[in-house]
Amino acid sequence: MAASAGPEIERLIGLLSKLPGLGPRSARRAALALLKRRDQLLLPLSDALSEAAARVKTCQVCGSLDTQDPCAICSDGTRDGSLICVVEEVGALWAMERAGAFRGRYHVLGGLLSALDGVGPDALRVGPLVGRASEGGVREVILALPATVDGQTTAHYLAERLSGAEVTVSMLARGVPVGGELDWLDDGTIAQAMRARRPA
Repeated sequence: MAASAGPEIERLIGLLSKLPGLGPRSARRAALALLKRRDQLLLPLSDALSEAAARVKTCQVCGSLDTQDPCAICSDGTRDGSLICVVEEVGALWAMERAGAFRGRYHVLGGLLSALDGVGPDALRVGPLVGRASEGGVREVILALPATVDGQTTAHYLAERLSGAEVTVSMLARGVPVGGELDWLDDGTIAQAMRARRPA
């Protein structure tokens, strides 16, 4: 960082650079944009961050983030409580909600099993998931986890743990994306799409 930047600016850049997708250069540009537009960006952002830090909490039922506990989704009586969609993190829950294709409840694991990173079952919200699935009223648990090695490992582990809960355990379909062309897809995606084919 430039020696001419004061400690306050350096601290701002350092904190911004810890955000996903922002390296030191992007953090410097973001800090400069915030400082140049103090009234329009910096002060409102500061207020929003303070309010979020004070009010946002983790839902004790599903693990999502909201200003109420239980969260708005868990409190919504119009949602189908017999369906639980398991996601890795809150960002995946938000993506599912944007799609508008699911009207059940969620369960945020808080990560994926990863031997390389030392993440075992105790680090995830597996126990609460098994408890929710076993308490009655749940008929299906949908594993909406990434199509990665860690995602598949986690999915297989959860399927084993849920085997005694008397619920159907399913996974999201994998394969050709909407608007996708076969010659642009990788071999694994094409093979998965062929295995998951269905009647036309």
